[in-house]
This record gives sequence, C-alpha cells and structure tokens, in this order.
Amino acid sequence: MPTIKKIIAELEKWAPPALQESYDNAGLLTGSPDWEATGALITLDVTEEVVQEAVRKNANLIIAHHPIIFRGLKKLTGSNYVERTVIAALKNDVAIYAIHTNLDNVITGVNRKIADRLGLGHVKILDPKKGNLRKLTFFVPVENTQQVLDALFETGAGSIGEYSECSFRVTGTGTFKPSQKANPHIGTQLKLEEVREDRVELMFPAYLEGAVVAALKKAHPYEEVAYYLHTLENQNQETGAGMIGQLPQPLSVAAFLDHLKFSMNLKVVKHTHFSGTIQTVAVCGGSGSFLLRNALGDGADAFVTSDFKYHEFFDAEGRLMICDIGHYESEVFTKELLFEHLSDKFNNFALNLSEVNTNPVTYHV
Repeated sequence: MPTIKKIIAELEKWAPPALQESYDNAGLLTGSPDWEATGALITLDVTEEVVQEAVRKNANLIIAHHPIIFRGLKKLTGSNYVERTVIAALKNDVAIYAIHTNLDNVITGVNRKIADRLGLGHVKILDPKKGNLRKLTFFVPVENTQQVLDALFETGAGSIGEYSECSFRVTGTGTFKPSQKANPHIGTQLKLEEVREDRVELMFPAYLEGAVVAALKKAHPYEEVAYYLHTLENQNQETGAGMIGQLPQPLSVAAFLDHLKFSMNLKVVKHTHFSGTIQTVAVCGGSGSFLLRNALGDGADAFVTSDFKYHEFFDAEGRLMICDIGHYESEVFTKELLFEHLSDKFNNFALNLSEVNTNPVTYHV
C-alpha cells in the first residue's frame, strides 16, 4: 500500500500547492502523511456523511476539492458541521487532503475538465498568471554544458507548453583567478585562468526554484557557480484562472443551452439574454464572476460558471450570455478528474468515487 505522502506527492506534482490562491487552505488537513493508505475516497466536499462513507469503504484518506477547514478552527466542540466533520475524521483516523485553487489554476485541472465535457477545442487559460516564471542564467565549461542541462531538465526546468528541454546558449571566454584557499576544478591558485564557457539560459516555474538551484550546484563542476535568477513578467500560459475555447460549430442559443444541460448534467441554467450564436465559450469552475471582463475581452459568446450576484448579470450588456449553472454543478466532475489522474498512477490501489451528494442546494422543477 502506498503512503499518504506518496499519493500527495503525485497530486502536488500535478497541481503544486504554490499555485493556490492566498486565501485558500489546500493541503493535508487531518491525519499523518506517513500513514499507509488503505484506500482513498474522492469527493467534492467533506461532510460527516462522507467521513462515514470512507470508514465503511475502509478508506483512511479522503481527497476533496473543497477544504473543510477554510477560515481556521478555534475550538472543536461539535457546534457546527465543520467541527463535527473534523472530529469524526480524527476519531476514525481518516486523513483529509484538499486540492482546491491549485487544481483550478493548472491547465489540465478543473476548467479543462469542463471544457472537455463541452467539447471545446483550441483551449487556453482565460486569465494567465504573471510573475510566477523565473529565468536562470549560468556559465559552465563547454564540455560540461549538457550534463548540467540534463540535471536541470530532470527538475522540470526548460518546459514551455508542449515543448521540453528548451534552452539558449552562447559560447564565450570566462576568466577567474582562484585564491590560495580555493580548490578549483580548472586552473591553479593565484593564476588568472581563461576557459571556453557557455552562457546558458532557460525558464522554469517559480515553485521549482529550490530544486533547480540545487540541481545546478550539484551537477556543475565548479566550486563556485556563477548564475543569475530573474523574475519574468511574462504571462504563464500553463497556469491561471478559467479557460476559453471553441465549439466545433456555432450553435443557436437554444441548442447551446440544451448542449450545456446535457454535457454538465443540469436540471436548470440561469442565464442572461443573448441574440447571437454561440461558438466561443469561456468557463470557470466555482465562483467565476471576477473573470467576466476577461471573457468579454477574449470575445466569448458564452461564459459558463456560477455564483453571479444579481447586479453582476447586468454587466454582460448583451455582449455575451452568462450561464450560471451552480457551484456544485460546475465542479462536481472534478471527482472524475481526480479519479482518472490517480488511477493512472496507482493502478493497484483502492480508489473510490464518493456516492454522497454534497450539494446543499436543491431545485423544485
């Protein structure tokens, strides 16, 4: 049986915790990472009933999208469902792990699942993040360049979209004079040395900085490695909020709403008036009203999300159709997304999709 730590490592390789929003509380919320996992139960939300289901199914790990502990706990007296749920998990030695906005913010995460269900092609992040890319520049003897690059590529550096092992190099002359206390790989103490070196540049996500610098220093032959790190203002097309893509062909409003209801298993869609056809569609799982301006700016005909306030619907101004499908409904297929990902990594491990409907909202149709 894998340890909980091993399962978490696989999830965080996919959706690094560094990508969660500042207000979030994703991560291991109860239990120990060193426990052996007897099984995992995958759910959107954690409730007392979900914990009971995990116990029945001999799963001591619950993997949820929404963190049950969000704003912190000051006491555990069972006075509300959050406290009772946490108490139940602690009593039954059930670990709870939440993978929330970090999974929202990766290109293969929650919003890609929605886009795939709607059949959208040519998808891209609706609001790419800025400032979370770094550039590494370093200098290395020409004969050692490839061994250092190989070590850096192993950490994930040098990947840009569908391309990996991306770098730039230019060859020149490096000079240095080792002191009497130095232990130079090339040259001798107190003598000026000239070496044919490559100047190498490559990009990487900011959360990999520690691993990248460690790999550089380990693989580099020099006692003192000359390198620079720069924060880039480039948009990171691999991370960010929402997604936008194209339907195979334009649909009338009525046809699109039928398609949306069928694809997302909806009973009802709350939407604004729109007089055109629908082909370019923006999506955001959960509360996505903050992305309306992005959807408009990117020419979306429809924006599928949830939790719009009454007055925010006016902001569409007839330029696109806001489709508020409900928070639970927009994210419930995240369970399938997690199940598919983990099944591919742990094919001899008991993974279960929760059968509990945790939606607190009901409809009378």
